[in-house]
Amino acid sequence: MARRFGCFLAAMLLLLGTMGTALVWLVLSALGVVGSTSFARSASGAALLLGVVAILGIFRLLRRLAVPGERLVEAARRIERGDYSTRVPVRGPGEMRAVARAINSMSARLEADEVRRRSVLAEVAHELRTPLSIIRGQAEAVADGVYPAEPEQMQPILAATAALEKLVDDLRTVALADAGGLRLEREPVAVAVLVHAVLDGFRPAAAAAGVALVQDVAGDTPALDADPARLSSVLANLVSNALRHTAPGGTVRVSARAVAGGGVEMVVADDGEGIPADLLPRVFDRFVKGASSSGSGLGLAIVRDVVEAHGGSAGITSEPGRGTTVRLLLPAAAAA
Repeated sequence: MARRFGCFLAAMLLLLGTMGTALVWLVLSALGVVGSTSFARSASGAALLLGVVAILGIFRLLRRLAVPGERLVEAARRIERGDYSTRVPVRGPGEMRAVARAINSMSARLEADEVRRRSVLAEVAHELRTPLSIIRGQAEAVADGVYPAEPEQMQPILAATAALEKLVDDLRTVALADAGGLRLEREPVAVAVLVHAVLDGFRPAAAAAGVALVQDVAGDTPALDADPARLSSVLANLVSNALRHTAPGGTVRVSARAVAGGGVEMVVADDGEGIPADLLPRVFDRFVKGASSSGSGLGLAIVRDVVEAHGGSAGITSEPGRGTTVRLLLPAAAAA
């Protein structure tokens, strides 16, 4: 591309030079200057000088175009081979600078995607290792006669299997969200009914942990335009997290109210241990979790993905020792 562009410019320069020379010659002929001995000598010297300057200029132009072009081609080949750290200097004419910036942007994005892919694979392997080790250890113990094949010995296997199923479901949800294939079966959802159903499922665990569950849904809260199964999972995830990080005597509150613009704000707040300040900006990222967390680190990432698939948004505030508040903004159903 660079060489073709350079040849085109060289041809244009030669054409313009020829036209200019012809024009000057015609003017001088009309004035009667052409034909004199002094003019011939001057014209020959000027023509020689202009020729040398033109050749040097064309050579320099071609060199300036060829070097960036070769760098772009070499960078593209390195990226094709998988070297996503490749960057090229942004030099040359405007078009080549634009191409160089595009290549640098593409390689940076590919490099970030590759780092993320490797990180995800490592985290998935880590999360799979624990339940698989439990299943294998317990199964081998039963098979070798160390443990009798009784319900008490089978319970760790069943619990580890359930953990694997949850992890696989979470990974599938994340993959669908990334691919834009997270299907929603939307319908009008009564917020008070949804919150009550989710909290009822956690009341035994909350009572055992000594944590109070409070429902606070404003009476004028409109119905949501949402997938009830997906949204129940989001709410359950948040309540489960809040319970896990709230000490006995604490409170987990789920509230909802209408907001301007036809939306609904749902809030899950606790007065538990809170989130460290350095972790807070990354809590919605995949596989990010605190030192005391026993989950996979996918829960809040899925919350964000599902809420955004509904056309809403998720935010979080927290203060260590004083609790965490997660706010979800979701679209309301159209009025009947």
